[in-house]
Amino acid sequence: MMGTEHKIGNFLLEVCSSSPTSALAAQRGGASRIELCQSLESGGITPSYAQIKLARRHLSIGIFVLIRPRSGNFVYSELEFEEMLQDVEFCKTAGCDGVVIGVLDADGQVDIPRMAQLIAAAKPMQVVFHRAFDVCADPKKALEEIIELGCDRILTSGQQETALAGKEMLRELIEHAAGRIEIMPGAGVDENNIAEILRHTNAYSIHSSAKVVKRSSVRKLNPAIKSMNEDMIYTSQERTQALVQQLEALTNA
Repeated sequence: MMGTEHKIGNFLLEVCSSSPTSALAAQRGGASRIELCQSLESGGITPSYAQIKLARRHLSIGIFVLIRPRSGNFVYSELEFEEMLQDVEFCKTAGCDGVVIGVLDADGQVDIPRMAQLIAAAKPMQVVFHRAFDVCADPKKALEEIIELGCDRILTSGQQETALAGKEMLRELIEHAAGRIEIMPGAGVDENNIAEILRHTNAYSIHSSAKVVKRSSVRKLNPAIKSMNEDMIYTSQERTQALVQQLEALTNA
């Protein structure tokens, strides 16, 4: 069963969620779709098969799964690439709406042959090129190559640390794409800056984690071990709702 996306006024809100629990919070908060990953604190990697299956079972909105075998750069070994292909195939059988991928070569160029393989494996799911775009050597060249490959969307911060900092390039990319591909701002998007980013860039979809960091309520059993981080990162239903309210207000402005 594939999910459905719903507009919030004139906009689409994608929420990055690092577990089925967080994904459900995003859905309850009014998100249009989710990007499902795990280990959000390290930039996100591919979630487990159980997480994918449970998210699909419990969510009615669109699910786009991050296909990233490890943190770090986006240049992959043969074994890592085989892992990515198998994960893509699983997402297809699990009824996901799309996958979120990005493969570069050592020179910071889009790895066109490998991307073509992943896209072929993914169809008929949608394919999103993720923030590997933000470390590409030539963003305009990369944009044209990604369009030619047949991707449906690019998630990007405009090659800056945050989408707010990259809003000028985001606007340029959207103008250059001219409707040929969806450009979705992401990174550091929250209820305080979402309207400014959308107004400046003319984007119609946007990506946020809507996250909160919670301290564990469980008593620390061994205070001597400080490396075991007890903080937990969750998608917040309330922060998702706050983003939705901003999108509704922007539509009605």
